Amino acid sequence: MTTNQETPKIPLPRGWKQHLRSAVLQVISLAQYATVYTRSWAADSTNSRVRLKAELDRANQEIALLREEMRIKDARMARIDPHRRPHYPPVERMAILQLRAARGWSLEQTAGVFHVTAPTISSWNRRLEEEGPDALVQLCQSVNRFPDFVRYVVQRLKTLCPTMGKRMLAQTLARAGLHLGTTTVGRILKETPVPPPQTTEQTESTRRVVTAKRPNHVWHIDLALVPTGMGMWCAWLPLALPQRWPFCWWVLVAVDHFSRRVMSVGVFATRPDCRAVCTRLGQTLRRVGATPKYIVCDRDRVFDCDAFRRWVKRKGIRPPRYGAVGKHGSIAVVERFILTLKQVLHQLPLIPFRRESFRWELVAIVQWYNAHRPHVTLGGKTPNEVYERRFPAYRKPRIEPRPGWPRGSPCAQPWAIVGGKPGQRFDTTVSFHKNRRHLPVVMLKRVA
Repeated sequence: MTTNQETPKIPLPRGWKQHLRSAVLQVISLAQYATVYTRSWAADSTNSRVRLKAELDRANQEIALLREEMRIKDARMARIDPHRRPHYPPVERMAILQLRAARGWSLEQTAGVFHVTAPTISSWNRRLEEEGPDALVQLCQSVNRFPDFVRYVVQRLKTLCPTMGKRMLAQTLARAGLHLGTTTVGRILKETPVPPPQTTEQTESTRRVVTAKRPNHVWHIDLALVPTGMGMWCAWLPLALPQRWPFCWWVLVAVDHFSRRVMSVGVFATRPDCRAVCTRLGQTLRRVGATPKYIVCDRDRVFDCDAFRRWVKRKGIRPPRYGAVGKHGSIAVVERFILTLKQVLHQLPLIPFRRESFRWELVAIVQWYNAHRPHVTLGGKTPNEVYERRFPAYRKPRIEPRPGWPRGSPCAQPWAIVGGKPGQRFDTTVSFHKNRRHLPVVMLKRVA
């Protein structure tokens, strides 16, 4: 028997169409909040299978979010008329063909992914072996006076290490034995925009400026917040997630001003108080076996308190020097390292939830930073070379790939003598510190 009962209607609040979109954002933010808490518990579990399940679930969500980003960008590109879309440069065309070979895509699949036509991809394949500066598909750009393999090495290093600028690339290659000028590297990388060089402002204080004259003379210390996700925003007041684990880590950094060497990094689940900061710094002093004469920090309540000043006095350190309030660059040395630290950490697929895993990531970054990363302020030296007063690697005999270059002619700064005969070829070896793909170590080896 059938009934004619009507479906009950749910009364909706007045103006629900205006508030529905806000409710969707609230629900998504709340779901992310709960998900982070659940995953953090699983990531910190003693059961290895539970930890692996949490990592897999987090990686799957990250892949889904990246695919959604690509879908949104592709939808915008698809709305543009095909004849008005920007053309791919020759180097990017080669990258597309390489990705097609790795993926095993057909012409139609490749064309659909990159918003071109199948005949276009077919034309790139037919003209793959063209030579000259006007070739449709190219591996590298032309540059004056240097062989093709030198240009390819620089382009390849930029692909492997995208965060390195032209000056950093020049200094890194100089440490490995190949001396190129900054302007030469810039011409090689002309397709890739290079940010203007950043100048480090001098540290200021309300009192006399302290100048570092030797290692362990002046230390800079500061606290940094590292989110475990991509940000700290949420859809409800106060429009920010709690500044504590599992949403972020607190990192205490101590840097030697003279050598730019990172002396210590400490990890905290919540914002540390003065006692925790002093305990960590005391452990650093015992491990290093030296005490700085001055400590420079900001006006954070952790440092600008009587307890911290008493601890500094007990250790035989002068009263702490504070940076100017609201003045950018007052503690520029440690702030610059914190910026580098966050840039390197953001290259990780995911920021670890486990304290041990995150601490090992920080240790690997600090070791690479001190031993392998050249410093512009130090003239291309590494912090360890300055701190330990070692002979800099860029002063060793260099490789000269230009066969007609006179041996007595000067090279790009920093100057070094030629090792062997001009016109040498070399192989490039890019290893990764602690098997971290974001911590490259470049080496050049002469070949016959």
